Amino acid sequence: MTGRWTRMRAVMRKEWGQIVRDPSTFGIAGFLPLLLLFLFGYAISLDTAATRTAMVQQDSGGAAQRLAGAFAASASFRIEPVASVAAARDALVAGRVRAIIVIPQDFSRNVAQARPAAVQLITDGSVPNTAAFADGHARGLVRQWAADEARMQGRAVMPPLRIVPHYVYNATLESRHFLVPGAIAIVMAMIGSMLTALVVAREWERATMEALLATRLSVAEMIAAKVIPYFLLGLCSMSLCVAVAVGIYELPLRGSLLALIGLSAAFLFATLGQGLLISAAAKSQFVSTQYALLSGFLPSLLLSGFLFEISSMPTPIQWLTWLVPARYLIPPLESLFLAGDIWGLILPSMAALTGFGLFFFWRAVKATQKSIA
Repeated sequence: MTGRWTRMRAVMRKEWGQIVRDPSTFGIAGFLPLLLLFLFGYAISLDTAATRTAMVQQDSGGAAQRLAGAFAASASFRIEPVASVAAARDALVAGRVRAIIVIPQDFSRNVAQARPAAVQLITDGSVPNTAAFADGHARGLVRQWAADEARMQGRAVMPPLRIVPHYVYNATLESRHFLVPGAIAIVMAMIGSMLTALVVAREWERATMEALLATRLSVAEMIAAKVIPYFLLGLCSMSLCVAVAVGIYELPLRGSLLALIGLSAAFLFATLGQGLLISAAAKSQFVSTQYALLSGFLPSLLLSGFLFEISSMPTPIQWLTWLVPARYLIPPLESLFLAGDIWGLILPSMAALTGFGLFFFWRAVKATQKSIA
């Protein structure tokens, strides 16, 4: 028994030595749980707060003014006055607001004459959670305002006052209309970074990097030549995902193929560059795979706006989301499926993704050159 324990203790000492020499083990056991608990407990919320809302007040009467003031004072809405419904719809399409409240011209007169009055709520159906929350908060606020108004006017009860909801892009609030485009973005973020995470590390582990560098290709040319096949493979994967979304899940594709290809190419350029940088820096296929999963999948799932509304996150986390490439793919991809070619949304996203890609490829070339030196 003593001899068995002695042999086991020797193996245990060896394993502890390997753990101490490999800092990534401490990261998996200590840093990763803390990071995930921080994100789930502090940064992520299923509730929506201060929903960006355009207010179109077509009635300047006293009751309309008081109702508009009640919306402005509510913590559930962040009201932005807009002159017309057309301008508010433009803001909704561009993603600057998530909802529109329209107080019609005859609202104050109907309230004064004890006749039924209505307030219209227009929400973005491509984000069903936010649309449902906005609808619920608006109904509760209007109900409370009606009770306060009745007491102020000395009435026992107010005449019927109702919210008339209208959901654009997804009239039935089907969850798959936003889940499927978001899932495509998450899948492609993971696949894109994984495809190239092993490109350079594999050459170092197989001791074939020196043979590649002995050719007349520069480091930049060598990296570009290795990445282009994966770029074409990534486009095929994206095409397959879109075909499944349209053919099986019956999503409409109202945008053009040109916009879809351009957006997909820009996103793949960024994610492939991210994986390539990881591969060039790590030099190990195992470590590269782990970092690709951590940097490609988790931030895309949690911080891209796919599952959790970014405006509900703390301000520092909202700043952090600007560094997640998937954030720039999901809104324009949803618009391509549900609304069409909204170039004011697509072009800035493509520019940002192209910037990410250029930065990642530049750093990958620098990391490879430093390794050679």
